[in-house]
Amino acid sequence: MKEEEAGPPKRELYAVLQVSPEATDEEIRKAYRHWAQVYHPDKYQDLHMKEIATQNFQRICEAYEILSDENKRQIYDIYGMEGLTSGLELGPKLNKPEELKEELERLRRKKEQEKMEAHFQPSGTILANLSLPQFLDGDGIMRGMAMSSEIHSQISKQNTIAIGGNLEVQENSGGSAASAVLRHQLSSVSSVEFMASAGLRALIGVQTTRHLSLHSTATIAIAKSLGDGSINLSNTWTRQLSETANGNIQLLLGPESSITVGWQKKDEKMSAAGELKIGTSSFGASAHYTHRFSSVSHGRIAGRFGSTALEIEVGGGRKISNFGTVRTLYTIGIQGIFWKFEFHRGRQKFIIPILLSTHLNLSFATGAFLIPTSLYFLLKKFVVKPYYLQREKKAALENKEKTSAQVREARAAAEKAQQLLQNVASRKRTRQVERNGLVITKAVYGSGKALKKGEGLREVNDESASEVIDVTVPLNFLVNDVGQLKLHEGVKKSGIMGFCDPCPGEPKQLYVEYTCDGQTFEVVVDDYAELLIPQGSHRV
Repeated sequence: MKEEEAGPPKRELYAVLQVSPEATDEEIRKAYRHWAQVYHPDKYQDLHMKEIATQNFQRICEAYEILSDENKRQIYDIYGMEGLTSGLELGPKLNKPEELKEELERLRRKKEQEKMEAHFQPSGTILANLSLPQFLDGDGIMRGMAMSSEIHSQISKQNTIAIGGNLEVQENSGGSAASAVLRHQLSSVSSVEFMASAGLRALIGVQTTRHLSLHSTATIAIAKSLGDGSINLSNTWTRQLSETANGNIQLLLGPESSITVGWQKKDEKMSAAGELKIGTSSFGASAHYTHRFSSVSHGRIAGRFGSTALEIEVGGGRKISNFGTVRTLYTIGIQGIFWKFEFHRGRQKFIIPILLSTHLNLSFATGAFLIPTSLYFLLKKFVVKPYYLQREKKAALENKEKTSAQVREARAAAEKAQQLLQNVASRKRTRQVERNGLVITKAVYGSGKALKKGEGLREVNDESASEVIDVTVPLNFLVNDVGQLKLHEGVKKSGIMGFCDPCPGEPKQLYVEYTCDGQTFEVVVDDYAELLIPQGSHRV
């Protein structure tokens, strides 16, 4: 995924003036006056230098014009330059910043609502049960098959409808069902659902949900079976335990009464859940843990224990495209030894469980686990990884060719901006050398991969030089009188005067070598991270 799609807003106008996104009006005016003195065309007699100064002075004026206007600044903070150039007319009623922000949020919600109402959200699952022992006995490999599908649609602002169905075939028997759910939003804190199904499990029911507080939700449901006439009543309480975890308790009253206690936790690196269920005729406990090794791969372990189940499941999966994921799982339990292969694409799932053996033989179970695991790592090392590296390299080359003209123009503009900073930067550097203060000896900005490969690019080669830009001069210029340098958090560094983006679409970093008080330091920071030097932790 490209950085521009995944990262925070660029906010390059703040970088142009070298101020924080939270800067006050006075700080913005002060920064403008400072940069205007540097880039004002009247300061230069040479026609070439005057032309360069004029170009950069226009950038300074544009940034100040937008950031000094309260309304324009709010539009820029939310929508970027696209919001300012889209032709949005504020109108006479939107004078106050609060009114402007409210109107922008209303337009955003309206667009999201229109997008939601414009299309359906289908989901479905296909399950194919295979059996190796059955195949070896000559009875065919297919044990059974099941298919289910569901379509959600926002039919109005308060109403949502879901229509679904499933079909199941097991050996010589089968069944089907169809269901419909209508959800009505009563208010911002409560909703009601009406449900009905026909077929294998025919029933009608109603469910209501209400947010009791900011962190608590209660759900009450009643359903009547059209087959045997039984009634089920359920109460569920959900509580937000932390920013990433929640718990729930469910009480079910009916022919099979039970109480269930559950817990879930999910963050960027892992997800876990556990559940304990105690019923009038059965009990059970289950848990699973999924760890994300990277943005494209994960591992999973799960277990189920109770009166009807005893099994352990291990495996993992990998993302193969923006929407597709494959997963392989190994299960051993009282029902036998299984392999399970899953393919997920969007809301669609294709699942193939394969029964390998109904007997729990230790040697067979070990081999069934080790053989596919070894095969996976061999394929990953010798087939999958080389393929993806080649594909990434090809995509990077295509992007480089596509943006080469843009990068050349940006580099030329950055070099011109640095020419105007050179004299002042040299004077500041000389002053810091005399004081034994902060001196930037080397600063390189660009591709994180190139910086890592070149260890800060102490020796710049032709390949890596095309993906980075030397920014030693502008950073020396930004050193203040007390011998400190600060780059603000949340601001894309390519907008700083004398910088440019040498590799559009690639994650970027800034590498800085500097000296202070006779000691040597070095630091690497991400594109949007704050940089404050000198720092003792940067000492080499």
